Amino acid sequence: MSSLPWRKSSFSTGDAPNCVELAADSVGTPHLRESDDPEVVISPAPAALRAFLRAAKVGEFDRLEE
Repeated sequence: MSSLPWRKSSFSTGDAPNCVELAADSVGTPHLRESDDPEVVISPAPAALRAFLRAAKVGEFDRLEE
């Protein structure tokens, strides 16, 4: 998976290893990893990732209880 074109948010500064990176393979499957542990990759179903991102954008996770 290291050969994938990993991208990170434009809000991430420099090469600091503290961000989520996203890549898609040749068939469009999304892959996510934490930049400080790049060997651990999750590959959610595209529909599940879209639903999560939609929920995050509207603030559904802003008030998670600890």
